[in-house]
Amino acid sequence: MDFQGLIKKWQREELTEHYIYARLSKTAKQNADVLIHLSKDKLLHYDVWKRYTKQDLPSKKFMFVWYLFLSKIFGLVFTLKLMQKRENKKEHLYLDIVKAFPELQHLLKLKDAHEEKLISIVHEEHLDYVGSMVLGLNDALVELTGALAGLSFALQKTRLIALAGLITGVAAALSMASAEFLSKKSEQSQKAGKSAAYTGLIYFITVIFLVVPYFIFSDYKLALLVTILINITVIAIFTYFLSVAKDLSFKKRFGEMATISLGVTAISFLIGLFLKAVLHIEV
Repeated sequence: MDFQGLIKKWQREELTEHYIYARLSKTAKQNADVLIHLSKDKLLHYDVWKRYTKQDLPSKKFMFVWYLFLSKIFGLVFTLKLMQKRENKKEHLYLDIVKAFPELQHLLKLKDAHEEKLISIVHEEHLDYVGSMVLGLNDALVELTGALAGLSFALQKTRLIALAGLITGVAAALSMASAEFLSKKSEQSQKAGKSAAYTGLIYFITVIFLVVPYFIFSDYKLALLVTILINITVIAIFTYFLSVAKDLSFKKRFGEMATISLGVTAISFLIGLFLKAVLHIEV
Protein backbone atom coordinates (compact mmCIF):
# COMPACT_ATOMS: atom_id res chain seq x y z
CA MET A 1 0.00 0.00 0.00
CA ASP A 2 1.20 3.52 -0.84
CA PHE A 3 1.14 4.97 2.68
CA GLN A 4 2.84 8.17 1.59
CA GLY A 5 0.19 8.88 -1.04
CA LEU A 6 -2.60 8.03 1.41
CA ILE A 7 -1.21 10.31 4.11
CA LYS A 8 -0.86 13.15 1.59
CA LYS A 9 -4.51 12.69 0.62
CA TRP A 10 -5.61 12.78 4.26
CA GLN A 11 -3.43 15.79 4.93
CA ARG A 12 -5.20 17.73 2.17
CA GLU A 13 -8.62 16.59 3.40
CA GLU A 14 -7.89 17.68 6.97
CA LEU A 15 -6.95 21.15 5.73
CA THR A 16 -10.07 21.29 3.57
CA GLU A 17 -12.28 20.32 6.52
CA HIS A 18 -10.51 22.96 8.62
CA TYR A 19 -11.62 25.59 6.09
CA ILE A 20 -15.14 24.11 5.83
CA TYR A 21 -15.73 24.22 9.59
CA ALA A 22 -14.25 27.72 9.81
CA ARG A 23 -16.59 28.98 7.09
CA LEU A 24 -19.64 27.26 8.59
CA SER A 25 -18.89 28.78 12.00
CA LYS A 26 -19.46 32.26 10.53
CA THR A 27 -23.07 31.50 9.58
CA ALA A 28 -24.13 29.04 12.32
CA LYS A 29 -24.68 31.28 15.34
CA GLN A 30 -25.68 28.82 18.06
CA ASN A 31 -23.19 26.18 16.87
CA ALA A 32 -20.27 28.53 16.19
CA ASP A 33 -18.18 27.44 19.19
CA VAL A 34 -18.43 23.75 18.28
CA LEU A 35 -17.49 24.44 14.67
CA ILE A 36 -14.52 26.60 15.64
CA HIS A 37 -13.35 23.78 17.91
CA LEU A 38 -13.66 21.27 15.06
CA SER A 39 -11.83 23.64 12.72
CA LYS A 40 -8.88 23.95 15.12
CA ASP A 41 -8.76 20.18 15.59
CA LYS A 42 -8.61 19.64 11.84
CA LEU A 43 -5.66 22.00 11.58
CA LEU A 44 -3.86 20.04 14.31
CA HIS A 45 -4.52 16.81 12.38
CA TYR A 46 -3.13 18.46 9.24
CA ASP A 47 0.06 19.25 11.17
CA VAL A 48 0.32 15.63 12.37
CA TRP A 49 0.22 14.30 8.81
CA LYS A 50 2.64 17.04 7.75
CA ARG A 51 5.28 15.53 10.05
CA TYR A 52 5.23 12.43 7.86
CA THR A 53 4.99 14.08 4.43
CA LYS A 54 7.39 16.96 5.21
CA GLN A 55 5.28 19.09 2.84
CA ASP A 56 2.74 21.91 2.90
CA LEU A 57 -0.14 20.70 0.74
CA PRO A 58 -3.14 22.64 -0.66
CA SER A 59 -6.78 22.05 0.28
CA LYS A 60 -9.29 20.39 -2.07
CA LYS A 61 -11.32 23.21 -3.62
CA PHE A 62 -14.14 21.08 -5.03
CA MET A 63 -14.63 19.31 -1.69
CA PHE A 64 -14.79 22.71 0.05
CA VAL A 65 -17.40 24.10 -2.36
CA TRP A 66 -19.43 20.85 -2.37
CA TYR A 67 -19.92 20.64 1.38
CA LEU A 68 -20.74 24.34 1.68
CA PHE A 69 -23.35 23.85 -1.05
CA LEU A 70 -24.86 20.88 0.82
CA SER A 71 -25.03 22.93 4.02
CA LYS A 72 -27.09 25.58 2.20
CA ILE A 73 -29.51 23.01 0.77
CA PHE A 74 -29.82 20.40 3.56
CA GLY A 75 -28.56 22.22 6.64
CA LEU A 76 -25.65 22.03 9.02
CA VAL A 77 -26.42 18.76 10.83
CA PHE A 78 -26.84 16.82 7.57
CA THR A 79 -23.53 18.17 6.24
CA LEU A 80 -21.58 17.37 9.41
CA LYS A 81 -23.06 13.87 9.65
CA LEU A 82 -22.23 13.24 5.98
CA MET A 83 -18.64 14.36 6.56
CA GLN A 84 -18.46 12.05 9.58
CA LYS A 85 -19.77 9.11 7.53
CA ARG A 86 -17.07 9.81 4.98
CA GLU A 87 -14.51 9.78 7.79
CA ASN A 88 -15.85 6.49 9.17
CA LYS A 89 -15.28 4.78 5.82
CA LYS A 90 -11.54 5.23 6.39
CA GLU A 91 -11.53 3.00 9.47
CA HIS A 92 -9.97 -0.03 7.74
CA LEU A 93 -7.28 2.21 6.25
CA TYR A 94 -6.52 3.66 9.67
CA LEU A 95 -5.87 0.12 10.92
CA ASP A 96 -3.33 -0.41 8.13
CA ILE A 97 -1.67 2.92 8.90
CA VAL A 98 -1.42 2.06 12.61
CA LYS A 99 0.39 -1.18 11.73
CA ALA A 100 3.01 0.86 9.88
CA PHE A 101 3.07 3.74 12.38
CA PRO A 102 2.02 2.37 15.84
CA GLU A 103 2.47 5.78 17.47
CA LEU A 104 -0.64 7.02 15.61
CA GLN A 105 -3.03 4.56 17.30
CA HIS A 106 -3.79 6.76 20.32
CA LEU A 107 -4.19 9.87 18.17
CA LEU A 108 -6.65 8.23 15.75
CA LYS A 109 -8.82 6.87 18.57
CA LEU A 110 -9.01 10.27 20.25
CA LYS A 111 -9.66 11.94 16.91
CA ASP A 112 -12.74 9.84 16.07
CA ALA A 113 -14.26 9.91 19.56
CA HIS A 114 -13.75 13.66 19.90
CA GLU A 115 -15.26 14.52 16.53
CA GLU A 116 -18.32 12.31 17.06
CA LYS A 117 -18.91 13.87 20.48
CA LEU A 118 -18.69 17.41 19.13
CA ILE A 119 -20.95 16.70 16.14
CA SER A 120 -23.57 15.17 18.46
CA ILE A 121 -23.76 18.52 20.28
CA VAL A 122 -24.69 20.42 17.11
CA HIS A 123 -28.40 21.18 16.88
CA GLU A 124 -30.72 22.68 14.26
CA GLU A 125 -34.28 23.76 15.02
CA HIS A 126 -35.84 22.34 11.85
CA LEU A 127 -34.84 18.81 12.89
CA ASP A 128 -37.24 19.17 15.84
CA TYR A 129 -40.02 19.17 13.26
CA VAL A 130 -38.96 16.09 11.30
CA GLY A 131 -42.14 14.31 12.41
CA SER A 132 -44.27 17.11 10.95
CA MET A 133 -42.21 17.15 7.75
CA VAL A 134 -42.53 13.37 7.33
CA LEU A 135 -46.27 13.61 7.93
CA GLY A 136 -46.68 16.31 5.26
CA LEU A 137 -44.44 14.59 2.73
CA ASN A 138 -45.84 11.08 3.17
CA ASP A 139 -49.43 12.24 3.01
CA ALA A 140 -48.82 14.38 -0.10
CA LEU A 141 -46.92 11.64 -1.94
CA VAL A 142 -49.44 8.93 -1.13
CA GLU A 143 -52.67 10.94 -1.36
CA LEU A 144 -51.92 13.22 -4.31
CA THR A 145 -50.03 10.70 -6.47
CA GLY A 146 -52.93 8.32 -5.93
CA ALA A 147 -55.46 11.04 -6.75
CA LEU A 148 -53.57 12.05 -9.90
CA ALA A 149 -53.40 8.42 -11.04
CA GLY A 150 -57.16 8.04 -10.58
CA LEU A 151 -57.91 11.39 -12.24
CA SER A 152 -55.57 10.59 -15.14
CA PHE A 153 -57.53 7.56 -16.25
CA ALA A 154 -60.91 9.05 -15.40
CA LEU A 155 -60.44 12.45 -17.12
CA GLN A 156 -57.57 11.75 -19.59
CA LYS A 157 -57.02 15.49 -20.21
CA THR A 158 -53.87 16.92 -18.65
CA ARG A 159 -55.18 20.46 -18.00
CA LEU A 160 -58.27 19.18 -16.24
CA ILE A 161 -56.17 16.71 -14.25
CA ALA A 162 -53.72 19.48 -13.27
CA LEU A 163 -56.55 21.80 -12.17
CA ALA A 164 -58.29 19.07 -10.16
CA GLY A 165 -54.95 18.00 -8.67
CA LEU A 166 -54.05 21.55 -7.62
CA ILE A 167 -57.42 22.16 -6.00
CA THR A 168 -57.23 18.81 -4.20
CA GLY A 169 -53.61 19.40 -3.17
CA VAL A 170 -54.04 22.93 -1.81
CA ALA A 171 -57.17 21.95 0.12
CA ALA A 172 -55.39 18.89 1.52
CA ALA A 173 -52.31 20.97 2.50
CA LEU A 174 -54.50 23.38 4.48
CA SER A 175 -56.40 20.46 6.01
CA MET A 176 -53.19 18.67 7.05
CA ALA A 177 -51.72 21.86 8.54
CA SER A 178 -54.90 22.47 10.52
CA ALA A 179 -55.00 18.87 11.75
CA GLU A 180 -51.34 19.04 12.82
CA PHE A 181 -51.98 22.32 14.67
CA LEU A 182 -54.94 20.88 16.58
CA SER A 183 -53.03 17.67 17.30
CA LYS A 184 -50.05 19.56 18.79
CA LYS A 185 -52.37 21.90 20.69
CA SER A 186 -54.10 18.92 22.29
CA GLU A 187 -50.65 17.75 23.43
CA GLN A 188 -50.12 21.24 24.92
CA SER A 189 -47.14 21.81 22.63
CA GLN A 190 -45.71 25.34 22.60
CA LYS A 191 -44.70 24.94 18.94
CA ALA A 192 -48.02 23.92 17.41
CA GLY A 193 -47.90 26.79 14.91
CA LYS A 194 -44.45 25.87 13.58
CA SER A 195 -45.33 22.18 13.38
CA ALA A 196 -48.44 23.05 11.35
CA ALA A 197 -46.42 25.37 9.11
CA TYR A 198 -43.81 22.68 8.36
CA THR A 199 -46.53 20.10 7.60
CA GLY A 200 -48.49 22.44 5.32
CA LEU A 201 -45.42 23.85 3.56
CA ILE A 202 -43.87 20.45 2.80
CA TYR A 203 -47.25 19.20 1.58
CA PHE A 204 -47.76 22.22 -0.70
CA ILE A 205 -44.24 22.05 -2.19
CA THR A 206 -44.75 18.34 -2.91
CA VAL A 207 -48.09 19.12 -4.59
CA ILE A 208 -46.40 21.59 -6.96
CA PHE A 209 -43.71 19.07 -7.94
CA LEU A 210 -46.26 16.33 -8.61
CA VAL A 211 -48.69 18.48 -10.62
CA VAL A 212 -46.13 20.27 -12.84
CA PRO A 213 -45.83 17.40 -15.42
CA TYR A 214 -49.54 17.81 -16.26
CA PHE A 215 -48.88 21.43 -17.27
CA ILE A 216 -45.86 20.44 -19.39
CA PHE A 217 -47.05 17.33 -21.25
CA SER A 218 -50.22 16.88 -23.28
CA ASP A 219 -50.15 13.07 -23.00
CA TYR A 220 -51.69 12.13 -19.64
CA LYS A 221 -49.88 8.78 -19.56
CA LEU A 222 -46.49 10.46 -19.99
CA ALA A 223 -47.41 13.08 -17.38
CA LEU A 224 -48.37 10.35 -14.90
CA LEU A 225 -45.14 8.45 -15.58
CA VAL A 226 -43.07 11.60 -14.91
CA THR A 227 -45.10 12.28 -11.75
CA ILE A 228 -44.34 8.77 -10.49
CA LEU A 229 -40.63 9.27 -11.24
CA ILE A 230 -40.72 12.59 -9.34
CA ASN A 231 -42.47 10.79 -6.50
CA ILE A 232 -39.71 8.17 -6.25
CA THR A 233 -36.98 10.85 -6.55
CA VAL A 234 -38.51 12.97 -3.77
CA ILE A 235 -38.81 9.89 -1.55
CA ALA A 236 -35.15 8.97 -2.23
CA ILE A 237 -33.83 12.49 -1.51
CA PHE A 238 -35.87 13.02 1.64
CA THR A 239 -35.15 9.51 2.94
CA TYR A 240 -31.42 10.02 2.35
CA PHE A 241 -31.59 13.33 4.23
CA LEU A 242 -33.33 11.63 7.17
CA SER A 243 -31.00 8.62 7.14
CA VAL A 244 -27.94 10.88 7.43
CA ALA A 245 -29.32 13.59 9.75
CA LYS A 246 -31.10 11.18 12.11
CA ASP A 247 -28.83 8.10 11.74
CA LEU A 248 -31.59 5.90 10.28
CA SER A 249 -31.55 3.05 7.76
CA PHE A 250 -31.94 4.42 4.21
CA LYS A 251 -32.97 1.13 2.56
CA LYS A 252 -35.66 0.29 5.11
CA ARG A 253 -37.33 3.72 5.12
CA PHE A 254 -37.08 4.15 1.35
CA GLY A 255 -38.60 0.71 0.80
CA GLU A 256 -41.50 1.46 3.15
CA MET A 257 -42.32 4.88 1.69
CA ALA A 258 -41.94 3.81 -1.94
CA THR A 259 -44.04 0.65 -1.48
CA ILE A 260 -46.90 2.50 0.22
CA SER A 261 -46.90 5.39 -2.25
CA LEU A 262 -46.69 3.26 -5.40
CA GLY A 263 -49.18 0.75 -4.00
CA VAL A 264 -51.80 3.45 -3.46
CA THR A 265 -51.04 4.85 -6.93
CA ALA A 266 -51.65 1.45 -8.54
CA ILE A 267 -54.92 0.95 -6.66
CA SER A 268 -56.11 4.46 -7.58
CA PHE A 269 -55.22 3.80 -11.21
CA LEU A 270 -57.44 0.70 -11.20
CA ILE A 271 -60.27 2.53 -9.44
CA GLY A 272 -60.11 5.30 -12.05
CA LEU A 273 -60.40 2.79 -14.88
CA PHE A 274 -63.20 0.92 -13.11
CA LEU A 275 -65.32 4.01 -12.38
CA LYS A 276 -64.87 5.36 -15.89
CA ALA A 277 -66.05 2.05 -17.36
CA VAL A 278 -68.93 1.50 -14.92
CA LEU A 279 -70.29 5.05 -14.88
CA HIS A 280 -69.68 5.60 -18.63
CA ILE A 281 -68.35 9.09 -17.99
CA GLU A 282 -66.91 10.92 -21.01
CA VAL A 283 -65.06 14.21 -20.59
